Amino acid sequence: MANEGASRAARPPAEPAAAEGPGETSAAPARQASAKRAPAKKAPGKAAAKKAPGTAPAKKAPGKEAAAKKAPGTAPAKKVPAEKASVAAPAGKVSGGKASGGKAGSAKAPAAPRTRTGLVRQARRINRELADVYPYAHPELDFENPFQLLVATVLSAQTTDLRVNQTTPALFAAYPTPEDLAAANPEEVEELIRPTGFFRAKTKSIMGLSAALRDEFDGEVPGRLEDLVKLPGVGRKTAFVVLGNAFGVPGITVDTHFGRLVRRWKWTEETDPDKVEAAVGALFPKSEWTMLSHRVIFHGRRICHSRKPACGACPIAPLCPSYGEGETDPEKARKLLKYEKGGMPGQRLKPPPDYPGKAAPPLGAAG
Repeated sequence: MANEGASRAARPPAEPAAAEGPGETSAAPARQASAKRAPAKKAPGKAAAKKAPGTAPAKKAPGKEAAAKKAPGTAPAKKVPAEKASVAAPAGKVSGGKASGGKAGSAKAPAAPRTRTGLVRQARRINRELADVYPYAHPELDFENPFQLLVATVLSAQTTDLRVNQTTPALFAAYPTPEDLAAANPEEVEELIRPTGFFRAKTKSIMGLSAALRDEFDGEVPGRLEDLVKLPGVGRKTAFVVLGNAFGVPGITVDTHFGRLVRRWKWTEETDPDKVEAAVGALFPKSEWTMLSHRVIFHGRRICHSRKPACGACPIAPLCPSYGEGETDPEKARKLLKYEKGGMPGQRLKPPPDYPGKAAPPLGAAG
């Protein structure tokens, strides 16, 4: 018996089936059968679990693998790279534009056309939309004949058409013809046009062109570009205003508004007025040039301002590659509208009959 007890004491203890948690016992024969049917439990920690005799050893899962292996026959799940996950654009941002600070964060600026054909189509579509928005577009200088329009256009440099329209009635009442203005006292003319600014230089120009009309053109304004640009103070822009609106000769008027908007629309990147004129003129039939100029200038004065365009109230925003440069919140944008679009008087004291806004007040009048 003593030998038998010693023999038993010498036998090694049975190996545990796995590194069990607290309170669990070593694997018994009954548990061994159960272990063959059920999958082996994972051992906590980094220790690999040893199986009971007769069971297949469990494979170690890689320590850094987060995803569990799928059963045979199922396709492994594909990982989605973090950098490709879609992220919503923050409110107030617009693709292709600057942060607007508005609420319309979902709107996006369309991409600029990449081909010449695409550019022509985009430009002509914008022109059609502007024609619907401003069917009453017109020159915003008051005039009754080509001479008045010529003088008013020269005076409009570095000031508003409104200020010119408030100034010219007294000037034309005193000097109605080129002959009268050419023979005027310069100091008296200066005093009359003082409100337009740069009155000394402008006096020289309008008196000089009046003398040239008297001496070279029998007191009549010529209807040719090459003749007009020879007159003192008259450049291509002024000449095209006169030709297009007094003689019906098509021309593109590149003022500060026109140049700004065509660059925003990506029609050209040029800044020189003559190059802008050539680039934009190539996109349209010649018959459209004069009215295109009026519509673009109207839009620049009313909605697409220089410092803070009213993008949220712009009727051509879906076509504009620069959408988002200005205020995109509709309520805030509507407060930026000017003239008839903002419920204010226009620039002409005598607007055309189809103009939907109010006439401008005379100089010195409240309004």
